[in-house]
Parts: sequence; C-alpha cells; structure tokens
Amino acid sequence: MAAGGSGRPKTAAAAKGPRRITVARRLVQVAALALFCLPVLAAGWGLFGTFSGTETEVATPAQGPFYGSLASSSVAGVTLLDPLAVLEMAAAAKSFDPLWLVGALPVVLVYGLVRGRAFCGWVCPVNLLGEGADWLRGKLGLPDGGRPLPRRAKIAMAAATVVLSALAAFPLFQAVSPIGAVNKGLAFGGFAGALTLVAVLTCDLLWKRRAWCRSLCPLGGLYQVLGRAGQLNVAISPSECTHCGRCQKACLADPSILQPALSGQQLQVKAGDCMACGACIDACPSRALRFQLGRRGKGPCSAAEPFGESSAETVTMTVSNRT
Repeated sequence: MAAGGSGRPKTAAAAKGPRRITVARRLVQVAALALFCLPVLAAGWGLFGTFSGTETEVATPAQGPFYGSLASSSVAGVTLLDPLAVLEMAAAAKSFDPLWLVGALPVVLVYGLVRGRAFCGWVCPVNLLGEGADWLRGKLGLPDGGRPLPRRAKIAMAAATVVLSALAAFPLFQAVSPIGAVNKGLAFGGFAGALTLVAVLTCDLLWKRRAWCRSLCPLGGLYQVLGRAGQLNVAISPSECTHCGRCQKACLADPSILQPALSGQQLQVKAGDCMACGACIDACPSRALRFQLGRRGKGPCSAAEPFGESSAETVTMTVSNRT
C-alpha cells in the first residue's frame, strides 16, 4: 500500500503488531470475573457455591467491603444495581422503590458518560466467551450463515423483556440471563441461565457470528441507547485511512457502525452500538483510528485533516500500534 499523508508506511505487517488495547481488555475482562470471586475465596468458601463445613465460625462473603454480582453488588455499603434488572423489578412489582434508582444511577452515569456498551466490550463475561467462539469458528473455517440480523433488534428485546416481566410478575431476563450463568455460577454456583448460555455460544459458533451480542441481548440493547451520549469515541483521520476494511472485519459490535466515519460523513463513530473495545484501532495497519474524548460534529471530513487540528475542545488519546 502507498504511504498516507503522514508519511508513515501503511503495510500489512503493521496490522500484525501487538494489539495492546485487546490485551488490556482481556486483562480487564478476566479481572472483572476474578473480582467477584475474591470475596467468596477470602471468606474461606470455594467457587461454584462449594463450602467445606467446619466447627468454627466462618464469615460470610457478604460481610466484606465488596460482594455481589454484575446484577447487584455492595461496594463499601453502597448498593449498585444493573439498570435493566431495576426496570424488570419495577415492572414485575408494579411499583418502584427509590432505593432502586439510587443503586442504578451510578451505573447509568458511568457507562452513559464513557460508552454504554463499554460494559459489553470490557466487562461482560458472555462477550469474552463469544470472542472465544469467534476464534474457534475461524480455526474450524465455519461460514457465517444467514442474513445479518438488525443490530437495533436488541433494543426491542430490552423493551420486550420489561413488558414480559410485568406480565409474568417476575424479572424474566434475570432468570435466564447467560451473564448470570457465568458470573453467579462461578462465584456462587447459581447456574440459572446456563441453558441460555449454551444456546448463545452454539448459535454464535454454528449459525451466525456474534448474533447474541450484536442483535439479541436485552442488556446490550439498553446500553446501546445509553451509548449515544458516550464521550469516549473512535475517531478517524481520513488522510491516513486506506479503506482496507480490516477495521470492519475486526468490529465486535457491527461493521456497519464504522461506515459513516469511513465514508467521511462523520468525524467519529457515533453509533450507540460501539463497545469502545478498540478492536478496530488494533486492526488498523495505518493507525488511522484512535480513541478520542468528547463529541465532534458531523462531516464532511477534510481528506487532508490529520488528528488534533480541527478541534481544541477535544482531547485525543493516541493508542500506539508500533511493531
């Protein structure tokens, strides 16, 4: 490939360099799983809900400064709640406890300000397993069958989950959540949702790549709505982009969300679906994509406009892909 406006060579070898964001993300994903196991282990209990009885008094994990799951946690006495779980509980109970709002609000604010689906890309254990299914699919050479599912379908799934919870008088998704099957199953031995998890991974492997995370997960649908306000965005330098397509191939959310930026219609990836996972940045051989704080206006972009010259109001975080 020819060199871009910056004079840096754009070679295929660059795409094979260290994928630092992906490595960092893997560490965070594993750390998130371990974090919920630590209180259980620190109290002398075992994983998967096991416990060896003794004649001496043993502290319960809930007595520590941190305890819980991704659905409900206590941090130094402060309760944090999954916002979708709160909506389900309110619908099922036909009432609302203000304490539920207090517990969900910090979660909504953090993910809303960063990137709603950053939870999916950096924390969710099902996404971690889904990426494993991706890797296995590639090794086995399995085709990606079927027509693409609408990425906004998961927003309808989130709404349907709340409605069905109201009709059933029970928080429905919490009972079958594959997220809980991994998170709660590992720490507490609660494997509700295990069948859903098996079905998700089977479909991802044998039918449609990332069908659950891209199109069907209700929690992902809720965070997709919140993601529109996110301040951590992927920005593009048009002068350095060679339109090789590697970023779209690597995208964990949906390749279509990159198209407005690649075509010059937008300066950043604005879709709420973006997980801020950095897969596209790691995959770019010409370093045309970077994380950027703040929201920039719509294009058209100047083909000669490098990073950092069009707006003094945004802070650019450059992620180096040097080999």
